[in-house]
Amino acid sequence: MNRLVSDCYEHYLSVGVSKYAQLWNEQRKLILEDALHAFILPSMEKEARFLLTSRAKSRLLSEYGQALWNKVSAGPYQKKEMDISSDEEAAPRVMACCWGPGKPPNTFVMLDSSGEVLDVLYAGSLTLRSQNVNDQQRKKNDQDRVLKFMMDHQPHVVALGAVNLACTRLKDDIYEVIFQMVEEKPRDVGQGMDDLTIVYVDESLPRLYENSRISGEQLPQQSGNVKRAVALGRYLQNPLVMAATLCGPGREILSWKLHPLEGFLQVDEKYGMVEQVMVDITNQVGIDINLAASHEWLFSPLQFISGLGPRKAASLQRSLVRAGSIFVRKDLIMHGLGKKVFVNAAGFLRIRRSGLAASSSQFIDLLDDTRIHPESYGLAQELAKDIYDQDVRGDSNDDEDAIEMAIEHVRDRPGSLRKVVLEEYLASKKRENKKETYSNIMRELSCGFQDWRIPFKDPSPDEEFYMNSDSGLTGMLTKEDFADDGRDIVEMSDRLKEGEILTCKIKSIQKQRYQVFLICKEKKARKEKELVKKHFKSRMIVHPRFQNITADQATEYLSDKEFGESIVRPSSRGLNYLTLTLKIYDGVYAHKEIVEGGKETKDITSLQRIGKTLTIGEDTFEDLDEVMDRYVDPLVSHLKTMLNYRKFRKGTKAEVDELLRIEKSENPARIVYCFGISHEHPGTFILSYIRSTNPHHEYVGLYPKGFKFRKRMFESIDKLVAYFQRHIDEPLQETVPSIRSVAAMVPMRSPADRGSSGGGSWGGNSDRSSAPSGRGGEYRNGGGRGDGHPSGAPRPYGGRGRGRGRRDNNSEREDGNGDWGNNNTGTGDGGWGSSGGGGGGWGSESGGKKSDGAGGWGSESGGGGGGGGWGNESGGKKSSEDGGWGKESSGKRAVKTVVGEIAVVADGEKT
Repeated sequence: MNRLVSDCYEHYLSVGVSKYAQLWNEQRKLILEDALHAFILPSMEKEARFLLTSRAKSRLLSEYGQALWNKVSAGPYQKKEMDISSDEEAAPRVMACCWGPGKPPNTFVMLDSSGEVLDVLYAGSLTLRSQNVNDQQRKKNDQDRVLKFMMDHQPHVVALGAVNLACTRLKDDIYEVIFQMVEEKPRDVGQGMDDLTIVYVDESLPRLYENSRISGEQLPQQSGNVKRAVALGRYLQNPLVMAATLCGPGREILSWKLHPLEGFLQVDEKYGMVEQVMVDITNQVGIDINLAASHEWLFSPLQFISGLGPRKAASLQRSLVRAGSIFVRKDLIMHGLGKKVFVNAAGFLRIRRSGLAASSSQFIDLLDDTRIHPESYGLAQELAKDIYDQDVRGDSNDDEDAIEMAIEHVRDRPGSLRKVVLEEYLASKKRENKKETYSNIMRELSCGFQDWRIPFKDPSPDEEFYMNSDSGLTGMLTKEDFADDGRDIVEMSDRLKEGEILTCKIKSIQKQRYQVFLICKEKKARKEKELVKKHFKSRMIVHPRFQNITADQATEYLSDKEFGESIVRPSSRGLNYLTLTLKIYDGVYAHKEIVEGGKETKDITSLQRIGKTLTIGEDTFEDLDEVMDRYVDPLVSHLKTMLNYRKFRKGTKAEVDELLRIEKSENPARIVYCFGISHEHPGTFILSYIRSTNPHHEYVGLYPKGFKFRKRMFESIDKLVAYFQRHIDEPLQETVPSIRSVAAMVPMRSPADRGSSGGGSWGGNSDRSSAPSGRGGEYRNGGGRGDGHPSGAPRPYGGRGRGRGRRDNNSEREDGNGDWGNNNTGTGDGGWGSSGGGGGGWGSESGGKKSDGAGGWGSESGGGGGGGGWGNESGGKKSSEDGGWGKESSGKRAVKTVVGEIAVVADGEKT
């Protein structure tokens, strides 16, 4: 960067030394810096990102296509030499097996060499491991049935779907049946059955076929397990055709997971690559028309033949199925192919004695069973005739029989073709420009439609492990790997009990035995945590309040900032989330999740940029500026109002409780209260108060609209306090919340971006509880559910505590309720537990008279029989004890009863 700036200075700055030259140079520097940083560099960055994205997507698309090519270009399973019948190209007979958990059971399907279903067998008890006599008998019965199934149909190979570890046991059970068959009935066992192979086959594509529409059309009335087993066997017989089967209108092939990053590709991009791959491999392999006419599932790749497409292929398929067979390649024109389409497709459509044509005696041109195009038949016939004449040393006739004999001679004696020096032959014919055509002709005359696909290979141990290791592997943990002091452990059972859950790291894997060796040393765990911290995804977001930093870096950045400072950062949950980190108090930081919307999930660049919508709780914003204006700024305003409130106390909950106790000791007749920070649940305040002896706590939620307390929203703290004073005696919904309830309603103080979606503390315009509840996304630290305090937050220590005097049933309240510390005159508002014409409040003046004591719940009652208070004057007479619970009032005695609460007795009667 410095070099670029220096080069610009060299070309644009003046070399003058005068004052004005220097001043102009300063202006030029400012212009250059502005042009570089505001225009040139951003434009270059944008172009570079576009270029990198384009190249990355192109590379990803290429790798996706290569993965598909590796799948579909694999050759079919090859029969052993002893299994080869008269038709060397016939596919093997396959017994396909799908494991079942019981419902459905283990399913066996027998396929002939054409992939058609011959028989189906269910054997749900074959894999039983129980030693129960009945279970063992059921297993023996299934073994006998499977044995008979195999004896009847004589498969060349067993295809076993690999999904989990139970499949390894099923494989052992099938081998046990094979060994039993060879030992007990050696004479009845067919050739090669004593060496029958069981091959694991990946079930990912067969499962797609099972749930596809085409499977219902091809295999109506069959169960899902049967359809999957059929797909397993056919995939072993012809992988290309099975893949093409899923390339119909439903495009189920796109659900075949071939690359871990394929989600970044558009659907049309993926299918475009699928078509390209399928066209290449289909035209390379070709299609046996007569065989497909007898077994329609083999027609699936026809749409990928050059010149055809889904509609032309479907029309041709219907016509050929009606005809049953075809004997001359040119007759394809009679089945609806136009001349131009025929010219494109002819070389890849194979005509041979297969299907219904196998039993016909009608003549079939040998060249129709090659990739030689009809336009080059004359060249091929001439070449075959010349070689034949040279070998038999004579001139043959030019009739069809002689040409056919010459072609057969060349095909049966490929060595004669190798004797031909192609350059000399082309020079003699003056066709030097036809070298490539003649090379292909010679190859096809030697072996028509030779299969160039990769020969079938059994899955490697790694591939078998990957297919079968879905879950349920056995984990081995040694004493040395259990803890740092593992060598001092005598017995592992002393440190671990059955049923305990232990978090470990995989040390090594034994794939042959399907076992993993584990380690859980603390030193290793610390290293892993450090690696996790290093894993960080930056975002392409430009905003003064956004930084590409982690949660720890955010708290460190805000540590020396003022209360209420905030920063937006990437979320560890992924590219669809951001996190707002707010400094509540020293050492207290709240983390708020922002959900991004309106993104193109398949576009890498779109995921890196900020979403079109930002959602916090139930509020949606257009951009970060609106988040700051409508959400953060009001929130911070209310936060600072609380921190500056006269009744706010700093410190932990225990420290605040101690301050309250001191205040209570100085003012024993008052109910003291204050607000404090919740260090355990950032973003929440604690309202602490003492009635008599013990502190009580309730939570207050911080919101952009104000403060939420007991499920009510208050615009100011004064209104919240007034409501609390008037309704302190109202019963709470939950007196002693469980630990689960606390976690559900109040956010845990844990690192940011923890996965849960707790309900609202300082969150949006939500009507949820003032402290976080189980759902809703306000804080992501809590979990579970639970009903709590009317404020929406639990009371940490539960219980309503010890109450105080209540108004007598015979007393009446006049002129409303008293407030705390009010200065009510005349017939002012009565306080709690007052009666008569002018009640006193908490330490208030009432009726124009001031009490001698600190003010209590009894009030001056215009003379007569008012209820006794805490050290107050009642009826113009002073109580015998100042500040006592039981006192004389107008000659009557108050009786104290303890039944959960304290009841004040008036007029000498007991309650």
